[in-house]
Amino acid sequence: MTTHSFWGKVEQDWAGYSAEITFYHPFFKNSGVEIFLGEEFDEDGEEIESPPTAEMLSSFARTYQNFLDNIENNLIAIQQAGFDRYQKLYAKYYEDPHRSGQPALKIDSTLRHNPHIREILYLRVLDENTLKISIRYALDTEQGLEFKFKDGNIIAIGGIAET
Repeated sequence: MTTHSFWGKVEQDWAGYSAEITFYHPFFKNSGVEIFLGEEFDEDGEEIESPPTAEMLSSFARTYQNFLDNIENNLIAIQQAGFDRYQKLYAKYYEDPHRSGQPALKIDSTLRHNPHIREILYLRVLDENTLKISIRYALDTEQGLEFKFKDGNIIAIGGIAET
């Protein structure tokens, strides 16, 4: 266990090292979302056994604080990117009753798509001003959704562990 002035206790957890503090925002329906600090696995696919250094933890804190300082813009970006991905990959199925066998969902805006992206699984703060948000995507619970931010901008969106 390591202790940091921003993160509190940092301990090895089920998916790497996690912070004592958690994330919450009213847009998302769950509270106390776990924050992981650094990668879970090294380049050889082995679990990382050594905790992040104090320098790394301070860098992670700056990245996370920047994310929080710009949370409203980040939420707009998540909502738009999530809806765009829906239109590209899922709408042809969910909006066509002949293909899905169900009535069309009529998801034609970010507002109508938002209820499907409101459950965060966890956040992961990484090196180089990078942060990932993993979401349980109600329309594809097997894949989920992951948004990768770098320097405050979404640089990738995909299924969990794809970005």
